[in-house]
Amino acid sequence: MIYSSLPVHKASYELLLEIFIFSKDLSREYKYTIGQDLKKDTIDLLVGIYRANRVYDKKEIIIESREKLEMIRLYVRILHDLKEIGIKKFTHINLKIENVSKQLTGWQKSQK
Repeated sequence: MIYSSLPVHKASYELLLEIFIFSKDLSREYKYTIGQDLKKDTIDLLVGIYRANRVYDKKEIIIESREKLEMIRLYVRILHDLKEIGIKKFTHINLKIENVSKQLTGWQKSQK
């Protein structure tokens, strides 16, 4: 199966686009610190999904991807708490994160 047709890849890619869009409006102080880490971890999440789809034993890679997703969730919360993103954007991004999380969890369970 082509990884780009996986629902988890599509959801993660949508999350990445959202993060790139809102991170350009972050204040300079956070754009080049938390913003950069957030974008890097989201890209790493996508790479992990690609890698997991290519190998037989996906368990470890899926676990790593779920950890990346939790870091993304943490960064988004920090940005919200610092008043860098409003409640509407925070909620919207968290729904996307939760969608990816559910799919990764399902994928992980299917590997047992």
